[in-house]
Amino acid sequence: MVACRAEMKVFRVFNRLLFFSILLAMLLSGCREEGPGRSPVLLRVDGREVTLARFNRSFERTLPGEEQLSPEQRRTLRRSYLGQVVDRELALAEADRLNVVVTPSEVEQALEETTSDYTPQEFERLLREQDLSRDDWRRRLAEGMRIEKVIALAAYSGVRVSESEVAAYYKKHRDQFKRPQQVRARQLVVAERETGERLLGRLRQGEDFADLARRYSLSPDGEQGGDLGWFARGQMPPEFDAVVFKLAVGRISDLVKSPYGYHLFLVEERRPAKKLKLEEAAPEIRKELQREAEQRAYQAWLVNLRKRAEIEVNLDLLNETDGD
Repeated sequence: MVACRAEMKVFRVFNRLLFFSILLAMLLSGCREEGPGRSPVLLRVDGREVTLARFNRSFERTLPGEEQLSPEQRRTLRRSYLGQVVDRELALAEADRLNVVVTPSEVEQALEETTSDYTPQEFERLLREQDLSRDDWRRRLAEGMRIEKVIALAAYSGVRVSESEVAAYYKKHRDQFKRPQQVRARQLVVAERETGERLLGRLRQGEDFADLARRYSLSPDGEQGGDLGWFARGQMPPEFDAVVFKLAVGRISDLVKSPYGYHLFLVEERRPAKKLKLEEAAPEIRKELQREAEQRAYQAWLVNLRKRAEIEVNLDLLNETDGD
């Protein structure tokens, strides 16, 4: 999906904010470390403590910003979130027991990857809005990486998908592997018709489509030369389908208007409709079966951790503060 420059800026910032909030929700620790006795302990898991203040700060970040919740809805969400916190603390306690660590270089590499889509100014602004320092963020990132490591080591290490399982899935779900006709296309999007007509003239004179898309397209895929990848009918807006599925390979479309601007398309390849053979469908099947097996293994691992862990929850304290 594409949009004008202003819409794309909002879209990108929204996704960054979404990623930021998800990671913050996953990594519970408070905005600042608390001094002794400043807040009562709500939860203990194998010696790890979570204070009420830390829990409340983290919980508030998970709530929709503009939606008004009833007291009962808020209470239900709080109980659900408490379960997530327990699971997180169980994982960290197990990481402690197994001496799972992340190195400073691993943390720095992950920090670079998670902030690569931000300008320094954007990232600093987001930190300020969340009342976080870079050290806070780095500590939470390291904690999340420890959780990922211990899950991979203790829960996923024995998960394997056999060839017979792949074959059995294919046999049972043959209809899922009827692939429709697909095209691989590029697009170039501009805000004004005049600009589009001018660029269309340059393309017809032999200039490279990908190069012009990188330089002028308002769509995020412009960074990849306008490459939309492979898609079938119905996966893109109807204005796209009406053009690209009729366009000959190697031909450039006329200017196409949509709610997002003015588009030019280039179809690079076509795939006819076909039924995938087992060997063609196997990578997709194996990936799905691996995901399902890992999810089952993770849940079984958590159940086992809960059985042997010492978990204390001050429900009276939680009930007293439900209206806060």
